Amino acid sequence: MLCRRPRSTLIVALAGTVLLTVLLVRAIITADPAPTPAIAAPQMAEQPLAELGGGRTVREIHQDTPFSMVALTSGDLTGTTARVRARKSDGSWGPWFDAESLGGVGPTSHDAPRGTEPVFVGRTTTVQIEVTRPPNAPVTGPAAPAQGPRPALGYIPATVEQPFAENINAVLISPPQTPVDLLPLPNAATPPGQPPSIINRAAWGADESMRCGEPRYDSRIQAGVVHHTAGSNDYTPQDSAGIVRSIYEYHTRTLGWCDIAYNALVDKYGQVFEGRAGGMTRPVEGSHTGGFNHNTWGVAMLGNFTDVPPTPIQLRTTARLLGWVLGQAGVDPRGTVVLPSEGGAFTKFPFGSSPTLPTIFTHRDVGNTECPGNAAYAVMPQIREMAAAFNEPPGADLLIEQLRGGAIFTTWDKLGGVNSYLGKPTSPEASGEGTTRYATFEHGAVYWSPTTGAEPITGELYNAWGTLGFERGALGLPTSAEIAEPLWIVQNFQHGTLNFDREKGTVTRVTDGIPVELTRPVDNPVQLERFTPPINPA
Repeated sequence: MLCRRPRSTLIVALAGTVLLTVLLVRAIITADPAPTPAIAAPQMAEQPLAELGGGRTVREIHQDTPFSMVALTSGDLTGTTARVRARKSDGSWGPWFDAESLGGVGPTSHDAPRGTEPVFVGRTTTVQIEVTRPPNAPVTGPAAPAQGPRPALGYIPATVEQPFAENINAVLISPPQTPVDLLPLPNAATPPGQPPSIINRAAWGADESMRCGEPRYDSRIQAGVVHHTAGSNDYTPQDSAGIVRSIYEYHTRTLGWCDIAYNALVDKYGQVFEGRAGGMTRPVEGSHTGGFNHNTWGVAMLGNFTDVPPTPIQLRTTARLLGWVLGQAGVDPRGTVVLPSEGGAFTKFPFGSSPTLPTIFTHRDVGNTECPGNAAYAVMPQIREMAAAFNEPPGADLLIEQLRGGAIFTTWDKLGGVNSYLGKPTSPEASGEGTTRYATFEHGAVYWSPTTGAEPITGELYNAWGTLGFERGALGLPTSAEIAEPLWIVQNFQHGTLNFDREKGTVTRVTDGIPVELTRPVDNPVQLERFTPPINPA
């Protein structure tokens, strides 16, 4: 749950999330690929790392054009590890980030170059790259003149005379920033069974001319696989689409793959990006988990989760996404599945073996890798539980977590939370008239707007207000909680008051100084929005 701020533009955006979610997902299903990318292409340049022998070597790489992502490529990275750190604007060095090998990701052809994950280090012109190789590794070639990026080509291949397998090249990537009008709305709390909003390939700028061949489809989806992309977690919402597009071009052009390896990517702000082409509602075969790409669906979380876990919204969104995908396939996210291994150098299981795996597993469960990091691996039980709850009515504990961090939650918590006169929450936060937000509880509700703040309403006053049309009625929104007086319980509204008579048990409305005793409702009124079922495009 994102924090609400008293800004009408944000609340209007939140109010439209449900509708835009449906439109975005439908666009993925029905829209043809855009002929031209929606954002600028990243600039990519390669520089050879000269005279690297066995053991540990540090090389400093500089480029006049600023860049923010770094990867290493070679014909053979067996036994090689690497770390990258960037020089900051004040001249100091940032932290070291592991450049994890993409072993088990992408095609297994020996002719294809191997590479590391592109590491996001932040905007810089200079990095240090620490490479550790086996003691008997051949020495790489001498330094060659560095070449600047050429936007028309998209990347610069290194020019060296040494056989490619003996080279190690640094790939410097300058991702574009996403224009403001392409940024998605924040992911607000949504009803059960509704997928998160998805940024399709056209929106994040995929150049479809770089793909080779048509998407390959499996017969079904039997499991989901969780990955991370490694690198820095210190990126902004505006960086994410450019990072995704850079990963796409690195996978297709630098490494020679036909498309981005993952079916989807999720950033730390809860933004979901469509990955491999072919449709988010179809069993597209990716290239994310060597030996187990068949009948699986891979999602990569942007960031490094070796020591820190995914952000709460990244965790929830990844789980909701997997719950949606597996739910369409009739797969229980808490279950297990037997998958035959396709073998290969990057899996623990030889060809033909059939391990029993969770229906949501990680890259490290089947591959020779630490992906998705220790901290992410530790929260996999939570991801499975949240994914399984995707199509289930949310319980009180889940609703509390969805409300946490907002003004409605703060007001309810100050009243005593589950022990207050409102009781437990019975709905996620929803949109009312205009900028209004509200959530219902066992014995009432809390309504919020930028002008009134968050106010509770309960009992007979709540029922009477409902018969008048809630916030759409003549009284408008509550501007106070209940005010206890000797003979009355009073509550103020934008355009009048409601008064509960303690002796008679009746409610009187007062507007413009004129009291009107209201008829007691036969049934408790309910907001019309609660009758609108969630829409699942499956």
